[in-house]
Amino acid sequence: MVLTIFSVLLALFHFVGPMPTDLGIHQGQLSPCESPAHCARSDWERNDPIASLNKLADVIQQTPRSEIVEQRTDYLHATASSEIFGFVDDLELYADTERSLLQARSVSRLGESDLGVNEQRLRSLETALMKQQ
Repeated sequence: MVLTIFSVLLALFHFVGPMPTDLGIHQGQLSPCESPAHCARSDWERNDPIASLNKLADVIQQTPRSEIVEQRTDYLHATASSEIFGFVDDLELYADTERSLLQARSVSRLGESDLGVNEQRLRSLETALMKQQ
């Protein structure tokens, strides 16, 4: 009984929010961040951005509470949920082969501030990528 009540309460605090409408590749780029308070974006120079995207796809698959929603040869969209309240962030990677870049963007669906979570996510992915060189 107590477990059921606890589960219902946790479900009530699961804040998913609507999927951003600006996801995807627009004129050869991921969307810019409207506000750095709840979004982070980075471009990483890579000799083979497609191979780098695939390496990070493996990292994301092994990351708790992360799920790949869409993956193409040059693009990946994943979601990541916070442990306690279930806030959902959207993560995108784009292998820009024309400029030898791996573009990365992480944005919160809800709230005015992410307390640096999206920036930290991108730093962690960049670190994982550097370790795999």
